[in-house]
Amino acid sequence: MSRHHLIKSLSVVGGFLDGLQLSFQDGLNCCIGARGTGKTTVLELVRYAFDDVPSKEHAPEEAKRIETLVKQNLSGGRVQVEIETKDGITYRVSRSWGEEPIVLTAEGEPTELRLQSGAVFRSDIYSQSEIESMADRALSQLDLLDNFQPERIAEIEGQTKQLQTALEANAHRILPLESEIASLGDELATLPSVEEKLKQFTSEIGGDAAPANKAHSEKALRDRERRSLTLADRLLSTAAITLQEQVGGIEQQAKTLIDHEIIEGPNGEAMRTAIDRLVDCGRDVDVLLENARKRIETASGELSTTAAALDTQHKQQELKFREIVEQQEQTRKQAAERGQLDKVRNTLLAKRRNRGDKQQQLTRLRNERTDLLDKLSAARDERFAVRQEVADRINEKLSPNIRVSVRQCGSTEQYQQALERAIKGAGVRQGLVAQKIVNSLPPTEFVELVRTRDSNGLISRGELNADQAAKVIAALSGSQTLYELETVDLLDLPCIELKDGDEYKELASLSTGQRCTTILPILLMESDNPLLIDQPEDNLDNRFIYETIVESVRKVKQARQLIFVTHNPNIPVLGDAEHVFVLQSNGEHARKLNEGTVDECKEDVVELLEGGEEAFKQRRKRYAY
Repeated sequence: MSRHHLIKSLSVVGGFLDGLQLSFQDGLNCCIGARGTGKTTVLELVRYAFDDVPSKEHAPEEAKRIETLVKQNLSGGRVQVEIETKDGITYRVSRSWGEEPIVLTAEGEPTELRLQSGAVFRSDIYSQSEIESMADRALSQLDLLDNFQPERIAEIEGQTKQLQTALEANAHRILPLESEIASLGDELATLPSVEEKLKQFTSEIGGDAAPANKAHSEKALRDRERRSLTLADRLLSTAAITLQEQVGGIEQQAKTLIDHEIIEGPNGEAMRTAIDRLVDCGRDVDVLLENARKRIETASGELSTTAAALDTQHKQQELKFREIVEQQEQTRKQAAERGQLDKVRNTLLAKRRNRGDKQQQLTRLRNERTDLLDKLSAARDERFAVRQEVADRINEKLSPNIRVSVRQCGSTEQYQQALERAIKGAGVRQGLVAQKIVNSLPPTEFVELVRTRDSNGLISRGELNADQAAKVIAALSGSQTLYELETVDLLDLPCIELKDGDEYKELASLSTGQRCTTILPILLMESDNPLLIDQPEDNLDNRFIYETIVESVRKVKQARQLIFVTHNPNIPVLGDAEHVFVLQSNGEHARKLNEGTVDECKEDVVELLEGGEEAFKQRRKRYAY
């Protein structure tokens, strides 16, 4: 059993490669042939089967090229790739054009596995020219590092997605609360003046004012009691209506999930069984809902009885109140106005209680958010640590010729773009203002300054003028965007350098050949993942190929499967390929002309690959066979 992943075979039904079957070996596999014989298509079909096409967001042109090639060569057909995991488990991956991949067991039974996650099986696939273009795409360089620790990175990315989803839900709960609290605060601004007026009424009453003041206080209390019971009744009524609306819901919707065509189809019995179970569940739930509704109905009746008894008490107490008030002329004159003010005060007190409840909820949500943000930061720190480990491993292997480093949170591109969108229409030069903020303030600090409306902080720390600070705060305060900015991902920024003389040069400043010279040795390090490259020799001179690349291939193929499409004979010959596939085409269809070890395919290598005879001579000279 291999201790690394393997691609065992590929078969194609339909299209340009119809009938093609390739059985790959562990070690080095090379696919050769004249141009237009489908070699590149073989590699891209494997990539398509694994759902490993580059993201349209990160590499739109490359994604479109691969999609077009696969569609032209597979439309109406199907590709199947057999794989073996490092644990020795065999699967078959089958995919037709426009459909999702299906992962089958070795016996052909469908599974729920998805290779895209990388948890079960992963391969590293690079199209022609993709290696040299990597220099212009930081995300591709980041993927290159992540491929050395795919399981750990996938686990961390899964955690961050869950945390970001939780933070998004948290923001959706916080925003309306903040708005409601602010609105209640505006309404409660009148409460002090109302209470002051009531105090004046109390002080204006002559004689023995205690009985009158007590009577008014109790009258106000009765009003609050009535309000509480009214709210309680409304609470029960709303709950009863909500439950009633749910009765029958599951059963009704379940019956709409299948139609006559599904019932009469080959899986009709299984579908009917599934829906029948759903209907049974719905009926059981309906019984529970009805029991709950009846319990609410009972409670509502009990509440009505209590309310009626209390109303009788209130009427008796109201009569006594009138007797007390009528004893004093001043009190009698003020009774109506004071009673109205008491009602206003009671309304405001209820709103104050409501605001207090909402403030407690908001405090809990903000504490929850702080905890989530801390966990998100810790997950991103862990992700950086894994990448730093990978960089150290590469440096240990390839130093001093190649040097790799990672700057945590080094890419502010997503932050800049999100901020520009956020302040669009704010009346400022969004690009300039966003750039100033990004250069001087991390997202969390910027968000806190806006949330607290700290314009002075934005001016002094964000390098904005007073007008810009005011407009940014006005545009973002209380917005969903503010919370989104708080969680924006400042991606780690890799730096891959080649030693040129006495100095190191970054990828972007290197020539095309130097870029490939830098990236290929990294790709050819040990890994559990099969490595597939279309024409790894592009832009490299033969000396570098047989002095550096071939030696790396001969070492790494002992611990990693390699599948190369190549026009350079040095790779299969000096690399001593375990298996060579020779493809041929008549213009309409491609076929396998020959296959075997490099020696068994020697004539094809010599005939098809320029310098093939010389490569065999070099092999005899260097390796004595």
